[in-house]
Amino acid sequence: MALFSFLILCFVISTDIASSCQNTDDFVGASSPGDIVIGGLFAVHGEMLHPEEHPIKPVIQNCAGFEIQVFLQTLAMIHAIEMINNSTLLSGVTLGYEIYDTCAEVTKAMASTLRFLSKFNSSKDIVEFKCNYSDYIPRIKAVTGASYSEVSMAVSRLLALQLIPQVSPASSAEILSDKIRFPSFFRTIPSDFHQTRAMAHLICMSGWNWIGVIATDDDNGRFALESFGVQAMSNNVCIAFKEMLPAYLSDNTFHTKVDHVVEKIVREARVNVIVVFMRQFHVLKLFKKAIERNVNKIWIASDNWSAAVKISTMPNIRQLGTVVGFGFKSGHISTFQDFLRNLHEKSTENNKFLGEYIMLLSVCAHLEYYDFQLCISNKSQDDLMQNVEKKHQIWRDDFLNANIEPGFIHSTILAVYAIAHAIKGQCKDRNCKDPSAFAPWELLEELKKVAVTDDDKEIKFDSKGDLTSSYDVLLWKEIDGRMEIITMAEYDPEQGDFIFEDEEKKKEFLDLKKVRSTCSHHCRPGQMKKVTESPHTCCYECVYCPENHYSNQTDMDYCYRCHNKTYWAPVNSTMCYRKTIQFLSWTDWFAIFLLLLSGFGVVLIFSISIIFTKNLNTPVVKASGGLTVCYIILLSHFCIFLSTVFFIGEPTEFKCKTRQALFGVSFALCISCILIKSLKILLAFSFDPKLQNFLKCAYKPIPIVVTCTGVQVIICTFWLIFRTPFIQENFSIPRAIILECNEGSVVAFGIMLGYIAALAFICFIFAFKGRKLPENYNEAKFITFGMLIYFIAWIVFIPVYTTTFGKYLPAVEIIVVLISNYGILCCTFLPKCYIIIYKQETNTKSAFLKMIYTYSSKSAGSIAISQISLDSKSSSSRATISDSCKAEKNSANGNCHFQVPGQRLIKEKVLPKSAARSMSRKRLSSI
Repeated sequence: MALFSFLILCFVISTDIASSCQNTDDFVGASSPGDIVIGGLFAVHGEMLHPEEHPIKPVIQNCAGFEIQVFLQTLAMIHAIEMINNSTLLSGVTLGYEIYDTCAEVTKAMASTLRFLSKFNSSKDIVEFKCNYSDYIPRIKAVTGASYSEVSMAVSRLLALQLIPQVSPASSAEILSDKIRFPSFFRTIPSDFHQTRAMAHLICMSGWNWIGVIATDDDNGRFALESFGVQAMSNNVCIAFKEMLPAYLSDNTFHTKVDHVVEKIVREARVNVIVVFMRQFHVLKLFKKAIERNVNKIWIASDNWSAAVKISTMPNIRQLGTVVGFGFKSGHISTFQDFLRNLHEKSTENNKFLGEYIMLLSVCAHLEYYDFQLCISNKSQDDLMQNVEKKHQIWRDDFLNANIEPGFIHSTILAVYAIAHAIKGQCKDRNCKDPSAFAPWELLEELKKVAVTDDDKEIKFDSKGDLTSSYDVLLWKEIDGRMEIITMAEYDPEQGDFIFEDEEKKKEFLDLKKVRSTCSHHCRPGQMKKVTESPHTCCYECVYCPENHYSNQTDMDYCYRCHNKTYWAPVNSTMCYRKTIQFLSWTDWFAIFLLLLSGFGVVLIFSISIIFTKNLNTPVVKASGGLTVCYIILLSHFCIFLSTVFFIGEPTEFKCKTRQALFGVSFALCISCILIKSLKILLAFSFDPKLQNFLKCAYKPIPIVVTCTGVQVIICTFWLIFRTPFIQENFSIPRAIILECNEGSVVAFGIMLGYIAALAFICFIFAFKGRKLPENYNEAKFITFGMLIYFIAWIVFIPVYTTTFGKYLPAVEIIVVLISNYGILCCTFLPKCYIIIYKQETNTKSAFLKMIYTYSSKSAGSIAISQISLDSKSSSSRATISDSCKAEKNSANGNCHFQVPGQRLIKEKVLPKSAARSMSRKRLSSI
């Protein structure tokens, strides 16, 4: 709005310049007539002199700080126009030029732009105000420039009034790609978007994430800083500090701000990489102060100063560290170098810049190279006028060539050629000798379609008016005592990656990674970042990846979880490992030990079988139930030992289903047979008539064995049908998968064991009742002891089994099976084997008859007499009978009668000796 108001006040503008320029032609830096005139805006001087802090009169002042590099760009424009005029490109139409010095100031650039807008052939350089500029013919058809983005933004808004094409070889601000705000702006360089992305990519590739940024406090610096901030964030790069320096050296606070920035750099010890978006004269001031403070960092240079010779030749520049910069892609400029060699032959009449340069050569020629540059840059136009009369004119052929920045020269030549090709398109069917043949807005439309051949490659502007070319990655390297600027790599914006010419250049690039610029130490593989209280994501702590998690890269934000249960990872792991499959294998030492125990049990069974077979007709074998019962019991013991084999080795469906069923049925058969033996012994030696009657009714050997074993068979059958055991992978151990048998149903497993325990308990009760047998035939006592071993083993088994895990879980059950099986086997058969082998004299029929006779006699002679309580009224008269039959005795019928006063007659049976012998024979025969 302010700009529009300014234009309204300037319906007619006169460019009479007081003090420094007496007429409008004095305002022109370099010019040449032609059929079609192209304007040029370049910051040949770095600053404008302001004698007063706040100007009172609107007077354009003189400038200071002659910029050799920008002066070379004006020469490149002149050279390109001369090349076109000497070629057949425009078929006889000549190009002219008017080049103005902006002094890096928007105000002066806008004054020059107003002259561009003035009407063609107007003697007073009048800018007419119109509602429609379609037929308006301004002084120039197109503009090349300006040098800085901030200036280009202001100029482009003015030129957009008449849609005059503006092609800049140096303004790279990303905002200039906005065709709504800058519809007539073009450029022959990439946008800062690509430069800031390339910088962030370089920083990220080098492993840096904690950096500083310094920029000029103008539109270009602010936009570059904003664009870089976005790119840095997307590459996980944090900006430790952002500092802005005043855009103009004339600012009173400039030197104070420079001191503050250098102090900030010194304090931030962890920041070893600094990105600089500044103009060359700003960088000179900053580096001079940094050298004084012995600052040594890596400096990332923007395209403004990455190839600045006057900075690279500063004294002690090597002390600052390493400079890596991004420069515009250069082309062949050999013809321009030839042009410079013959420049001293050119007239300075229409080129004030050249005249000023020649005067500077004369004034500063006696100085060394760097001081010579400073002399040229620091001299004002007034100083030159005072000193030049005393000096002779000299020429230095090497100086200009030494200060060439190829990227800017190439882009300037491209800008002129792009305009020329657009003019060629307009002049196909028009007489372009007449300046009114076409209007600038028509040239603008042609420029959008133009294609220029550069290095055998056709290039054209994109929809945003940008020429997306690649960048040269420049490295400042000391060679033979001089700081040289070499091309290290090329950055391709389309691929978003760096391209290296050779391995040596790539090695130089990789050497940059040796410098560390991070807020925190890099988290190694196996670690992850833990965010601290810092607002920056780059500041963190490194913690180990937890179990079953891993990280395989540096600086990972989180650890990956192993993708399934078959993999595991220890703490601080860089990868997941496949879990080992574990089971109680045949080669395991403990499994071998258990197999040896089972094998020994089988050997023991066969040994007992042989002993019993050889002594088939002896009383001990007969008293054990006969050979058939013994073989059945021994077979069941063998099957129990055999069942332990199915607990060892890799589990299979068959093993899982067989092992418990085989053990359960075999054990039930064994206990059933022992139960029959207990009943038979108790029946043979019991003197209780009621118990004998019960035992005679209950003692059915075959039905009992079949029934007891059959129940277990039914239990196991239902178990295998409805909830059959199966193979299971147990992941409870971190590093292994336990391959085991899942019993299918804990309830069915418990019922099977409970049923065996119930049979064992019944057997224990009957055996316990018959524990007081003849001393040489005390089988019930050993059966009782065997059952006790069984109970103790399985009672201990339950808590141990439920708390044990891992591949040795089957071994727990094997152990308890072996203990209970060995206990019952040994208690049942070893005492008999001992008698057969070592007490053969007791293993005869006569010895057994004698032993049974003695036991029967003692049993018959021992009569338990209960104490009889008399009536409470006659409690004083109680009778105690101490010996057998001291009362009245009738020996004829074998009865003994005795009377207790006040009570009924008591009669007790007494066995004669002949009856005892007869009972002994009967009991021997029953056994």
